[in-house]
Amino acid sequence: MKVLRIHITGWVSSFRNPLFISGFQPTLPLPPLSALYGILTAAKGDWVTPHDAAIGFVFHSGGKAVDLETVYEFGGKLDAKSNINRREFLVQPELYLYTPEIWLREAFERPRYPLLLGRSSDLATVKSIDEIKLESRSETTYQNTIMPFPDPQLYGQVQALPTHFTAEIPRRQCGTRAFCLVTEPIKYSGNVLHDSEKDWGVFLHERIPGDFTVPIEKSRKPVNKDYEVPDVNGNQIPLFDL
Repeated sequence: MKVLRIHITGWVSSFRNPLFISGFQPTLPLPPLSALYGILTAAKGDWVTPHDAAIGFVFHSGGKAVDLETVYEFGGKLDAKSNINRREFLVQPELYLYTPEIWLREAFERPRYPLLLGRSSDLATVKSIDEIKLESRSETTYQNTIMPFPDPQLYGQVQALPTHFTAEIPRRQCGTRAFCLVTEPIKYSGNVLHDSEKDWGVFLHERIPGDFTVPIEKSRKPVNKDYEVPDVNGNQIPLFDL
């Protein structure tokens, strides 16, 4: 399969763990798909969702650290009170972003808006853009990526994460489902894709058929069938609008 491999680096990055609202803010070890589609959107200058592009990635960093961050808490009368939170962040992040959507090459050659690896201060830089061919294999090793859960071949932290957000303000998350955060090497058998140059497996999150539509407000019913995506066994998993 012919794909773009986009190498993106930064000084620091932080991906908020949705289980923590206040107090200490740990970072996820890997970016959610919503962060990656945010990068595609910033580069193109227009909304890019799973309906527009299939993506895969491998992400690693040089370690973790904790910083002190000033936050402002607003009361009922809009009186702001400052406070300090401890926020965890990743240092020397490196992202290898894969997509078969070759038309995105121009967007990353001249990004419309700044690229971010998490927060608005986590600026990122495109180091290289390569057009490569992923090999089809019967076995590979996955590491430093996220994959749909459940899957009997996977183990690691499981987290409910969104795939993208709505275009209107306030933003609302879409496509939330369970993902396995694969931080340790896992040998995986099946119809897989492999980057022979980097010698690692690449899991592609396929495009969702249909056009991007906004889920109904305050609905806990499964959203439009176009939001259903197959799990690793080909079974359809209904996604819910939270």
